[in-house]
Amino acid sequence: MDIVKRERSSRNKFVLPVLALAGALVAFFFDPTSGRRRRAQLLQRVPAFFRHRSRDIGRVGRGVTSSAYGVTQKVTHLREEPKDFNDPTLTAKVETELFREADVPKGQINVNVQDGVVQLRGEVPRPELIDDLVRKARSVEGVRDVENMLHLPGTPAQMHE
Repeated sequence: MDIVKRERSSRNKFVLPVLALAGALVAFFFDPTSGRRRRAQLLQRVPAFFRHRSRDIGRVGRGVTSSAYGVTQKVTHLREEPKDFNDPTLTAKVETELFREADVPKGQINVNVQDGVVQLRGEVPRPELIDDLVRKARSVEGVRDVENMLHLPGTPAQMHE
């Protein structure tokens, strides 16, 4: 009998607050002056809340999906597959790599490719730029060798055999 009384008293603890909350909601939504407006707002705002959250969830899902796709593409294409370039294509690739920086004198350097061997000719203002251009030309895929005929202002052009 003692157990039954304890169960009833624990239920009674929750009944009063629930009834009070229900009464407050009824008074709030069925108030003669503002109840109609409040009910109309509730009928508009609840579906709008769920619509907006579903859009947000969809946006986050698309972002995660696209990020995962990007990671898979990066992993798949970590290394460029070796290709056999013809000389004009290789010339264009080398020129793109060399002339990317703004301080490279584009009109003073000539790039020529014969059988995968890059020939660099022209005048360059700084000696470290010569080393940088040769290094960049060697790093292009398909380049077998680089013949450096670049020179500084006031020095004679190198002739290569």
